Amino acid sequence: MDTVNAHKKTINLLLTCGILGAFLYPLTDIIAGILYKGYSFNEQTVSELFAIGAPTSKLVVTLFTISSLLFIAFALGIWLLSNGKRILRALSVMIFGNAVNSLILWNYFPMHMRGIEPTFTDTMHGILAINPFVLVSLILGAVYFKNWFRYYSITTILMLLVMVVFAVPKALLVYENSPTPGLGIMERASQYGHQLWHAVLAIVLLYRHVDFDTTIK
Repeated sequence: MDTVNAHKKTINLLLTCGILGAFLYPLTDIIAGILYKGYSFNEQTVSELFAIGAPTSKLVVTLFTISSLLFIAFALGIWLLSNGKRILRALSVMIFGNAVNSLILWNYFPMHMRGIEPTFTDTMHGILAINPFVLVSLILGAVYFKNWFRYYSITTILMLLVMVVFAVPKALLVYENSPTPGLGIMERASQYGHQLWHAVLAIVLLYRHVDFDTTIK
């Protein structure tokens, strides 16, 4: 019995990491944006807060790295909770993939600040920023759950896709050092939206941890 209780507590702790990781990201963004003198939340991207040469780079990379590590723990919690269910295990793998992808991006391929000639690190930054793991995670959430969370997942997917469609043309202007009004708002709507989805997912799984022998309905 003690072993069972310890196992449940471990899973609960790992799932809670999903909530912490999800809220650490926007908190870091807000704090860094305030500390970065002259930074515009409206025009500038989150990536510019940890760009090469940015005054907030070290702070953002450190806290974003912690956020990603918390998501790795969250992914492990979902895997342990899955009880062999393929969709939940796939969701766990996607969240793990997202975290690893992000860790590589934060630590090894930051972009350059505006006005500086792009190099290989900027190219890799753009490739890693595409990050299909988030979208697949949202789709798996919509497929697996059969209650309100399915509709919430679908709504988040649609919001993310709309933001991407409008943001990509403006994002390309960053490398031309051209004005990008609204880009920061659109990117944050997408980023904060899927971070909140992960936090809600963690809360749902915590409350449904009582019995995962049947599919959540």
